[in-house]
Parts: sequence; structure tokens; C-alpha cells
Amino acid sequence: MARMLTVVCLLLMTSSFGFAQSPAPDAAELTRLLNEFLTRVNDPAMHDRFWAEDLIYTGSSGRRVGKADIMRDMRSAPAPKPDDPKSVYTAEEVKIQQYGTTAIVAFRLVSTTTIDGKTEVSKYLNTGTFLKRDGKWQVVGWQATKVPRAAEDVKKDVAAADSAFRQALVAGDLRKLEALLDETFVWTFHDGLRRTRTEALTEIGAGRLKFTKPDADGVGIDVYGDTAVVRVGLAQGDRSTGPGRETKTGPEFHYTMTLVNKGGEWKIVALDSSHP
Repeated sequence: MARMLTVVCLLLMTSSFGFAQSPAPDAAELTRLLNEFLTRVNDPAMHDRFWAEDLIYTGSSGRRVGKADIMRDMRSAPAPKPDDPKSVYTAEEVKIQQYGTTAIVAFRLVSTTTIDGKTEVSKYLNTGTFLKRDGKWQVVGWQATKVPRAAEDVKKDVAAADSAFRQALVAGDLRKLEALLDETFVWTFHDGLRRTRTEALTEIGAGRLKFTKPDADGVGIDVYGDTAVVRVGLAQGDRSTGPGRETKTGPEFHYTMTLVNKGGEWKIVALDSSHP
């Protein structure tokens, strides 16, 4: 009986750690290589050093690629501009298990991006399989999974996109609207008239489609994965029925906005407005 209790205690102790850690004599070297890669993610030479020729990489979006695909994308990427978003990548909770010339490196990747003075943080659970050949560690397998953000944080981002849209409408800020509206955007008015992204921007720029109050009387937000629906009560707005036609000033109206998350940014794909 005493022997059985000892075995049970050992099993409980092992399971409390989630999994048994294998000795990793090259842990320091692997950690240093990982951190160097994260500080040089825009350097093609670093990618060439980091990935093995027989790499299988499965991204968080489900896309599976090899080293040739990664190197082609890196070398064809345009030079960064001064106003491009700035991203910093760091690794947290790094766990390394080594089996001779093979090692598993698991960690949480934290991506911190600054866009127009606003900081956005995304987290991913990454697992890399490293193989040591000719004295050099390289990645032969990689799996990335995005960590879902808290529902309230997602709703805050959606609410910010909606507020920015209303502010840009009132100000007639075409640059901001271009950034918010997806290429497939369609605006459907209460009378059935529809405007594409290009048509809406043209009318806003010409002053034929304008709004006078950015504040909302009420905002309801529902999020379904990478899709969000915003229902808003909005104050008075003016719009024309078309070039050369009469401009109509309507009473307060409501709109329903549909957004999709593309690469961490919420884009507006549809807007349906109606008078209550």
C-alpha cells in the first residue's frame, strides 16, 4: 500500500506541471536565437537563417507555407514608410524541451503595434520544432494560434471604429474614411438608394453627403468572431439624391453597420440607414 501511495504522489506531482520537462542543454542558445529573430522580423537574412529549407509553417489564419514562400514574400515586400505602423514582438513563457538534436520551443508571442498614436496588442501561442544540423539550429515546423481577446476589449475596438467613422463623416475627412471603409463597402439608404465605397467618398468629398452631429443617441454592439454588428441612433444628416439633384435634410435616423476584422483592424463593409 505504501508503495502504491508513493507512485500516486509522483504522478500527481508530474501532472501539476502540465507535462514533464525534458532536459534542454541548448535552452540558452535556442532562447537567444528566438529573441534575435523577434527583433529582426523584417530582415530577410534573419529569416533565411531561422527557417530550414524543409520548413512547414502553419499560420494563425490557417495558411500553410514553406520557406520559399516566406522568403519570396520578404524579398518582394515594399520598403517601409515613415508613417507605417510600428510593431514590436516579444516572447513570454518560453518553454523548451530538447530530445538530442530536436527541440520543441513553445511560447506566447506578444505583438505590440502603434497606429496613429494608438497601441494595439495581439497575442499568439506559437510552437516551433527546431532541428540541429551541422551544429546549427533551424526551424522545421511551426504552428501559430491567435489568443482570443476578451469580449469587452473587442467591443471597445469596434466602438472606437464606429465613433471614428461618425467623426470623419462630420469632418468630411476622406483620408480617415478611406482607412475605415473596406473595398467592398456598400451604403444602403432608407429609400433604397445604394452607394459603393468610391461613390460614397465622392459624394462626401463634394459635400453632397454630409452630417452635422457625430454623437450617437444609443449604440448597440454584437460581436460574432471576426464579424461585428453596430446599431446606432444618429442625429440629423443631409444628403443629395444624386449629382445635380435636390439635397434633402432629414430627421434623426438610425443605421446598422457591419464590420469585419482584417489583420487586426476593423473594416466597415456595409451600412444600412433608415428613419425611425
